[in-house]
Amino acid sequence: MLREGAMSVDYLAPADMAAALEMRGAGGTVLAGGTDLFPQHVGRPMTQPVIDIGGVQELRDIVDTPDAYRFGALARWADVADTDLPSCFDGLRAAAREVGSVQVQNSGTIGGNLCNASPAADGIPPLLSLDASVELTSTVGTRVLRLDEFLTGYRATALRPDELLTAVLVPRGPDGARSSFRKLGLRGYLVISVVMVAAVVAASSDGRITDVRLAVGACSPVAQRLPSLEAELVDRRIDDFDAAVIARHLGALTPIDDVRATAAYRFEAASVLVHRALQACGSER
Repeated sequence: MLREGAMSVDYLAPADMAAALEMRGAGGTVLAGGTDLFPQHVGRPMTQPVIDIGGVQELRDIVDTPDAYRFGALARWADVADTDLPSCFDGLRAAAREVGSVQVQNSGTIGGNLCNASPAADGIPPLLSLDASVELTSTVGTRVLRLDEFLTGYRATALRPDELLTAVLVPRGPDGARSSFRKLGLRGYLVISVVMVAAVVAASSDGRITDVRLAVGACSPVAQRLPSLEAELVDRRIDDFDAAVIARHLGALTPIDDVRATAAYRFEAASVLVHRALQACGSER
């Protein structure tokens, strides 16, 4: 039992997937790493049973399959950062090193980050740029949704009350693609993002872009891809664009004024970070 003031909440710790799904079907709040859940409930007691899935070992592995890389929902950010992955995952690995502190990276999970669905979640832009999907499992079956379909709004997802997010599926990127992640915060460490950008770029031997994917976070209720900019950049040389090209494709962003930055500043910063993320993908060619 978890006791909070005068309230007691059932604490459930399934040892395997079958037990976890059965408990989830009966209702409750899922606990993965706890780095988001517990801070959200400071001064606000939990009222539902807590289902701690941390002991479900089959959700921890990162596996190279024939079609995709499968990140178990309980893969920690430290695991993501340390796993040997192709160069198109460099942006995701860089983002993994930006998630909170080292302690948070050793506890926080990729699945928990997505289900929390914060607009400033560091893991979401790189996963969007990698065309990631999520695997959602219940006692009656499994379905797969693209990540942009799963994230439906501010801290909102398409996860059903009886489902667990069991894996993140990332298809193999274009051959030789490079990726990058750029984050702007009010300090260099332990900071919530003001703006962040992830890029994946594949280019021909003469430096012309053949495939590009860009995602911007912390500038809208849900992190956004920039499909019109991606389309304009294809067949350009990777060094043949300027700030004006980028700026005219940021209309999908809806940044807000808050304690960290104004909306106008976020627009300007997004343009700069997109440029830097693209430059980083071409700097070693």
